[in-house]
Amino acid sequence: MGEESNVATTLDRLQADIDEIMPGVVADRRHLHMHPEVGYQEVKTAAFVVDRLRSLGIDEIRTGVATTGVVALIRGAKPGAGKVVALRADMDALPILEENEVDYASLSPGTMHACGHDSHVAILLATARMLVERRDDFAGTVKLLFQPAEEGGGGAKAMVEDGALDGPFPDAVFGLHIWQHTDVGVVEARPGVAMLGGDGFVITIRGQGGHGAQPHLCVDPIAVAAQIIGAMQTIVAREVDPIQPAVVTVGSFHAGDANNVIPDVATFGGTLRFATDEVRAVLRDRLIDLAEGVATAMRATAEVTVEWGVAPTVNDPAMTEIVKAAAAEVVGADNVRDGEIRTVSEDMCEFLSRVPGCYFFLGSRNAERGLTWGHHTAKFDIDESAMAIGVETMTRTALRFLTTS
Repeated sequence: MGEESNVATTLDRLQADIDEIMPGVVADRRHLHMHPEVGYQEVKTAAFVVDRLRSLGIDEIRTGVATTGVVALIRGAKPGAGKVVALRADMDALPILEENEVDYASLSPGTMHACGHDSHVAILLATARMLVERRDDFAGTVKLLFQPAEEGGGGAKAMVEDGALDGPFPDAVFGLHIWQHTDVGVVEARPGVAMLGGDGFVITIRGQGGHGAQPHLCVDPIAVAAQIIGAMQTIVAREVDPIQPAVVTVGSFHAGDANNVIPDVATFGGTLRFATDEVRAVLRDRLIDLAEGVATAMRATAEVTVEWGVAPTVNDPAMTEIVKAAAAEVVGADNVRDGEIRTVSEDMCEFLSRVPGCYFFLGSRNAERGLTWGHHTAKFDIDESAMAIGVETMTRTALRFLTTS
């Protein structure tokens, strides 16, 4: 009973302790925002993380994990082996030219933290501080994972392959994502599939070029590609179970250099999104069959390359309940919800496929302040008060897991 009382007492002080350090947390986020680095180039970001961790007295730090990743350990001071919980934050920025007129705008033209990873790093650093100050309240170990190259670089898989989960292997893993489509003050944690998996594809159509005024002497790859793209819209509508979420999108198209010339080649590419391995296989197989079949019927050829990307992000129901209970203590039960299945993808799945855990979403939109621009846009920015909610929710989640049987 005494041990439970000690944990309750330290949690009672948690919000006040976080409020006290929030100016520094905001400063950290803004520093990171001003100095963005894309995947596997997060050298200065990693150095910043290491400096902050060492200032907290954390000395079990491994650097260079998957090139620029950082792994650190916080060991509880209570006797006994205890459990191991991993907490993850991604560090990379995007190749976007920032358009925000703020005093913390990116100082690296063409590179921007347009997805919130700067805030993820700042939140995890602050969470580490809260847990270091409370290490007397728990046995076991907190493993901090600062991940490179989430934005299409496969950083999570690279970290796993480089041994980030080893020594000690975690019993649970948690992570969060700032979410600009949800109002600040709301936390969303969905059991089961929370985010779709995603693959990329490129289709190259080869025909026979010639004069634009003599199409009957050519095999027009643009016309063939247009037919394929139109037919692709039937894949989800007619090939996938209607209750299964799935997306087929073409995002790029390249062909020709002159208005009066039919080119030899047209190339287009896009993305496939899915919630299950079965749907993933259907999308891939039907895409290949359809492209090759239409091209053949129109006297052209189609070369289809599907780049395997990331699996769906799937939350463990029991771990999700831990997050929800922790979040309810922060924002109130009425502001904690499942949220929708998100059609965007995340390589947090690499950790969650190996360790039970939960990836949850932290509302950061504030319409009254004009902070409504979405992720991956040049004017993306957040209500920074969301970070305090993130720090407290993550800290409470970790302590709940470590101090309950």
